[in-house]
Amino acid sequence: MPKTDYLNDPNAPMANSLVVAVTVFVQDDAGRVLLIKRSDNSLWALPGGAQDVGESTAQAARREVEEETGLRVELTGISGIYSDPAHVIAYDNGEVRQEFSVCLRAKSIGGTIRSSDESSEVRWVEPDAIERLPIHPSMLLRIRHGLTSDAPYIG
Repeated sequence: MPKTDYLNDPNAPMANSLVVAVTVFVQDDAGRVLLIKRSDNSLWALPGGAQDVGESTAQAARREVEEETGLRVELTGISGIYSDPAHVIAYDNGEVRQEFSVCLRAKSIGGTIRSSDESSEVRWVEPDAIERLPIHPSMLLRIRHGLTSDAPYIG
């Protein structure tokens, strides 16, 4: 479902739903970050998505990473909580979401890296190469927090 992210945009549509979502900050032993190129907007991002009814936040995080990247992960902590009402996501079906997004830290414990319907590319990216990729500012904020602090961000 195509989407448009708005951040601090006075012309953004008003949110009409609040959705719990997860993103997962995964680094390998070399310090590279696991990123996907999203199929819906062609931007690079951490793996993640909406939490489904009947699953925990941890289950959603593990499911989303495996669905989008082919990798299984062990969750190791919280990187941050993101709930900025100035960040909304408009979908072509008329839904405009304000997310409540929990970003968890994880390490890969198995699987084979691959793309999916939601990710046209999946790769481990060196931290110094991240800023050169097309990444929405709200996602770049999550990645920067993951790279620079062990203390969870709350905002």
